[in-house]
Amino acid sequence: MAAQTLRAAVRLRVIELIGDTPRRADEVAADAGAESPPMNRLLRALSSLGLLREHTPGLFSVTPAGSLLDPRRPGSLTSFVRVFTDPVAIRAWEHLDGSIRTGDVAFDAVFGTDFFSHLAQHPELSAAFNVAMSQASAGTAAALPYAFDFGRFTSVTDVGGGDGTLLAGVLDAHPSLAGVVYDTAEGLAEAPKTLQQHGLTDRCSPIAGDFFRSVPEGSDLYLMKSVLHDWSDEQAVTILSHCREALPPGGRILIVEPVLPEVVDVHAEAHAAAGEVTYLSDLNMLVNMGGRERTRRDFEEVCHRAGVSLASVTPLAEAAPFSLIEAVAG
Repeated sequence: MAAQTLRAAVRLRVIELIGDTPRRADEVAADAGAESPPMNRLLRALSSLGLLREHTPGLFSVTPAGSLLDPRRPGSLTSFVRVFTDPVAIRAWEHLDGSIRTGDVAFDAVFGTDFFSHLAQHPELSAAFNVAMSQASAGTAAALPYAFDFGRFTSVTDVGGGDGTLLAGVLDAHPSLAGVVYDTAEGLAEAPKTLQQHGLTDRCSPIAGDFFRSVPEGSDLYLMKSVLHDWSDEQAVTILSHCREALPPGGRILIVEPVLPEVVDVHAEAHAAAGEVTYLSDLNMLVNMGGRERTRRDFEEVCHRAGVSLASVTPLAEAAPFSLIEAVAG
């Protein structure tokens, strides 16, 4: 119910319509082309969720959390909310029990194709998904460059790097590095714009391809954020194997993903950082994509099968619940 409340707020643009000064519900309703009493009820619900503040009956302002739903503001999560409250993201959840019984991906049965093929067939949705992934990566892009020793490498390939937001953050902070953003043609659609905005067109190239077939050679660091969790263990092994084949002597693979504990402990500090979100994400991978969130032991297993081994696992505290999983050949 809370998710659909956010969806309605985004679709009706209520955060934008309220703006920087308090406004009355009837004014917002008029600008949104809506009825005043139901709009007042929506704004009160958003206030109960901490996204608005009701000063006097019917008078509302936007809170700092609510400003994340204003697409005009830096750090907006508007596209993320649009995509993950869209029927394409939630219909498969109606069949969660079936996926648990069979292990099958519910999305494929509901839509007649897999998630990413569906995106490729719907360019507008694909574009929104790309923006959502960029928004979801912004916090990690700010933290990652200072949480890992990128200075020992000469070139980094971001495998499944989308619009290049993450790699741009790394390259901005490390001027000696060159880079490659590697993804499907659909995934790379906004990458040239991102690289141009960061002034990186001379030392970072977008390359289209299929990481189930190969990854580009020429880098000594292969970076993946929120890629392996989209895929089954067999598929994750294939992706890692291709990275292993491209690694030069001394090269590294850096995986940026949540790492689930072996046992759920709601009182542990690590759980407080991740909350229940990572466990729900695990079920989302089950019903929508066929992937999974993994424990350290799970990552060790898929890495071993791909011919690489874990060198370290370090929580990325500034971008919880992510961890830095460094892997080496052998």
